[in-house]
Amino acid sequence: MIDQVIVAAASLPSQCGQWQSNVEQMEQWAACAAAQSARLLLFPELSLTGFIPNHPRGEHEPWLREALAAARSVAQPLDGPAVAALARVAGRHDVLLSAGMLEDAGNLLYNTQVLVGPAGLLGHWRKMHVPMFEAPFYNGGGIPEVVDTPLGRIGVNICFDAFLPESTRLLASRNVEIVLFPFAADPPPCTPQGWSAWAAHVLRVRCSENGVFGLAANYVGRVECAGVEQTFPGGGLAFGPRGELLAEWPTDQNEPAMMLARFDAETLRTARAEPEYTYRFRRPELYGRLCQ
Repeated sequence: MIDQVIVAAASLPSQCGQWQSNVEQMEQWAACAAAQSARLLLFPELSLTGFIPNHPRGEHEPWLREALAAARSVAQPLDGPAVAALARVAGRHDVLLSAGMLEDAGNLLYNTQVLVGPAGLLGHWRKMHVPMFEAPFYNGGGIPEVVDTPLGRIGVNICFDAFLPESTRLLASRNVEIVLFPFAADPPPCTPQGWSAWAAHVLRVRCSENGVFGLAANYVGRVECAGVEQTFPGGGLAFGPRGELLAEWPTDQNEPAMMLARFDAETLRTARAEPEYTYRFRRPELYGRLCQ
């Protein structure tokens, strides 16, 4: 990766099926990030197309039919207008942008995080491990790739993926340097601090056990679809390759905000040279039983 990069994570109240207005909000944050010399800006899971609430309290069958129809109607293809619009924003502000979307892949839908730059789509990642409440809406994705960018080698674990250690290890096996962790989670208490307390211990370990930088952003605001609503608290964290906290969310209110952090290549090099860097001691030839 480059010697030093300023990164940012922003949370905005994205609305379901309103990708145009969501992109307009993203451009405001992109301008703010670029003005503070950020080269990479992370938005939360499903922030581009909007999150479909999945905790109905009434009769499930009619809700499920309506919600599935809504999911199909708001989903966007990777080569569609939403991703193209996001890439234009990246070009206007000379920053890499990552945002989540419900991806229309033809006969299947995926929960996908894209990374775009001024030249267009750089990479995409599909959520691998799908929680029970989300299973009706999209399928699990395949092995995640790592993409070379002008800033470094970047990969993504989406929300629940971070809670399974194999997710980040797959990226580490491809020499990832920066891992993006987009979330849409509302653990109690529904506050930025509550989200951080829930997510921080997992993210800290994922970064330290793999020797990578980690940047996380959580969804914020109220969403409604098919008669069901859900509220997210926002939140963000940045960790270094030793699991050290580099930045945390700047507000304790459930409101849109942005966080900045600095990633230094020298920190990555020295962390990977220390005895505590356990990745070098892996013995993949011993682990076949894990796949049985």
